[in-house]
Amino acid sequence: MSNKVHLGHTARKRFGQNFLTDSNIINRIVGAIAPDNDHVMVEIGPGLAALTEPVAEGIDKLTVIELDRDLVERLQQHPLLKDKLEIHQGDALRFDFNQLLQEGKKLKVFGNLPYNISTPLMFHLFTFAEHIANMHFMLQKEVVLRLSAAPGSKAYGRLTVMAQYYCQVVPVLEVPPESFTPPPKVDSAVVRLVPYAQKPWQCHDIKLLEQVTSTAFNMRRKTLRNNLKQLFSDNDFAALGIDPTLRPEQISVSQYVALANCLYGKQG
Repeated sequence: MSNKVHLGHTARKRFGQNFLTDSNIINRIVGAIAPDNDHVMVEIGPGLAALTEPVAEGIDKLTVIELDRDLVERLQQHPLLKDKLEIHQGDALRFDFNQLLQEGKKLKVFGNLPYNISTPLMFHLFTFAEHIANMHFMLQKEVVLRLSAAPGSKAYGRLTVMAQYYCQVVPVLEVPPESFTPPPKVDSAVVRLVPYAQKPWQCHDIKLLEQVTSTAFNMRRKTLRNNLKQLFSDNDFAALGIDPTLRPEQISVSQYVALANCLYGKQG
């Protein structure tokens, strides 16, 4: 891949644009995504088509969601891509991914996500998880560490619990700043999220899981008893076999699900 595609478009700070230009890294990411015609392939934020071109090469159709009108226009005129792309101009955070579903096909979603939207976008996509085969995202390395963290680590938090409730999380590769133009000030990494066909823990009301985790992690240095005292008594903790003197990052995803289900029961 030459850098020619990058001429004539200046990366814009407001869209968090850093364009991937390292062909070796691009090939490895495309290999991980494994494009095929058995899934609806969906790219979020194709930018200057660094991933779009090699992904589209081996398949019949690629759906892209892009907010930047200038980039949409370029894609519509792109000699290699214009006949293969189904372009949706708009905000992926508000996009209804159900409208892309085809008979007997799940979605494979991928993208190089700007830092400022990565967490809300993943939360949005989790609501469509049953229709998604897998997701591959390029993110800041610290976000990938948070997604894949184990209980007891500094990176473990609300995002960890919610992501691991819905998906198996697999870090794929690290991507150094010099793989981008302009080089970002942080390290990046690619993560694979594979939604569970059967979740290991069933939560009765996902809103309650979100409430419990955000309340618990609101003040990380305090104990569960302190942070959750409005929601749970010591008897509740005892009944669930959870030590209330632990800090929020010390309990597992299944224990958070148990707390949410306990709250569900209390609310009747």
